[in-house]
Amino acid sequence: MSLTEAQQAEIAVNRANYEKLKSAGQEARALPPLTLKDGAALSPEHALARETIPGGWYWYGKVLSGETLRLINSEGRSSASILAWNAQDVSERINHADTVKVQWSAALQKGRVILSDMGKVVFSITEDTSGAHDALVGGSTAASNVKKYGGDFRNTRDNFILAAAKLGLSRADIPLPVTFFAPVETDADGVFVWNEAKRAKNDFVDLRAEQDLLVAISNCPHPFDPAPDYAPGQLRLIISRQPIAADDFCRSGSAESIRAFENTFA
Repeated sequence: MSLTEAQQAEIAVNRANYEKLKSAGQEARALPPLTLKDGAALSPEHALARETIPGGWYWYGKVLSGETLRLINSEGRSSASILAWNAQDVSERINHADTVKVQWSAALQKGRVILSDMGKVVFSITEDTSGAHDALVGGSTAASNVKKYGGDFRNTRDNFILAAAKLGLSRADIPLPVTFFAPVETDADGVFVWNEAKRAKNDFVDLRAEQDLLVAISNCPHPFDPAPDYAPGQLRLIISRQPIAADDFCRSGSAESIRAFENTFA
């Protein structure tokens, strides 16, 4: 059905308004550069806990507001899918769609924040050597593993079901995850592509909790990982507490992040 001139004019006005808002949202301060591999060393006195997640397995626990979760792709073969819930009200949980929409970008990297479905900040990405993370696709399932590897291997969906149960949650509480060290990009036609050159040994990302959280992490191959064999590497995890600078970029880098933090700390 052909659109009338009035409908076409309305679409043009709406599109112009969208582009105006998008431009304003992207005119924030330039994001900080990626962290150097030998940068952001953790002082021993700041470290609170250390864990290693074997390939294919998962971790769950509580991360308190102000604590930083460092994920380290120690062998260069890991993708870390992560879920988080407000520890006081688990109906509030990580929301990758709002994270992308509010910041006008699906590119998660140092300086960005990860939002909940209530418009509050779950994590701040305070350090990041990679800048290659997935906020669009989600994690693996039993079916995707059978299709890809021809066998029954551990997968992210089942890992999250197990972790959620141990946290007192159910399948209904499991949203789509955000996955770190997963270099998913889109080409000119909007098709998802995997850029393996952006995933490297000993890459790390720091996620500072901005509220008390229940967290689950799955260390399984991403559905788009082109490796033909199921062979995820170890993922190292360090929880620390570090001072927060007065001019912390995540809290002041854009109007959207400022509003999200005002909502979080209200």
